[in-house]
Amino acid sequence: MLAATRAVDPWAWHAHPEVAILFVTVLGLYFTALRRLGTRLVGPGEAIATRRQVAVFLTGVVLLWAVSEWPIHDIAERYLFSVHMFQHMVMTLVAPPLLIRGTPDWLVRWLVVRPPRVYAVVRRLGRPIAAGVIFNVVLAFTHWPALVDAALRSEPLHFGVHLLSFSTAMLMWLPVFNLLPELPRLGYPMRMVYLFLQSLIPTVPASFLTFAEHPVYKFYGHVPRPFALGVLDDQQLAGAMMKVGGGIILWTLIFITFFKWYGQSQQGDPATLTWADVERELAQTNPIP
Repeated sequence: MLAATRAVDPWAWHAHPEVAILFVTVLGLYFTALRRLGTRLVGPGEAIATRRQVAVFLTGVVLLWAVSEWPIHDIAERYLFSVHMFQHMVMTLVAPPLLIRGTPDWLVRWLVVRPPRVYAVVRRLGRPIAAGVIFNVVLAFTHWPALVDAALRSEPLHFGVHLLSFSTAMLMWLPVFNLLPELPRLGYPMRMVYLFLQSLIPTVPASFLTFAEHPVYKFYGHVPRPFALGVLDDQQLAGAMMKVGGGIILWTLIFITFFKWYGQSQQGDPATLTWADVERELAQTNPIP
């Protein structure tokens, strides 16, 4: 073990030009859309994008870039599953909400609502029940040991897994952060229920990782351990991050949503602050054809 520790340098720099090209392209398209499309699609006197929207979008892109680049990407792929878990959490629980909120409504309409086929797919798969089920099925699938071991040995497959996780996460967050009436969205009561359910399901794979007595992923059982973190300790840390870290993110949003709901009720009729609103939210969510 000590020999393995000395034999590798986890901080050795490796260039990933494809990552830089991808994210520079994303940023270029975003600002080109604001500059070219915004002047045509936004009415006089209206802001093409607020400074806050641009800052939020940039934050989402920078976070995605950071976990896809050296050193996080390299350590996650070569040494530690816990870093891999951190990478996935940023890709699914942190960056997608920032990207959704950082995209102006008119641009979302142009990208998602205007193309009929895209609109039809997103409108159906973005429903809360469909989006939640799809995301959690993919979450379980992408933690399947055979797939993880195969993806860690194949860069194209690994990229495909990340793209699938990120795409389904965007769908999962759509009902929570979408502001367009044309697309599925939840009011405050159902939003809290939805987020609560999202906090429960990941505890299953997290518990499996935490309490396993043997390495779940063979790949990480045979790689060097440069940080003197044993394979089971690394695995347990990953499970704790998934359960506790993900729970903190989701429960923080639940509390924020509750106080927004409560504040809104105080501006109107306080008597409306009842869980009967849940039934109304369900009735409003299900009729989408």
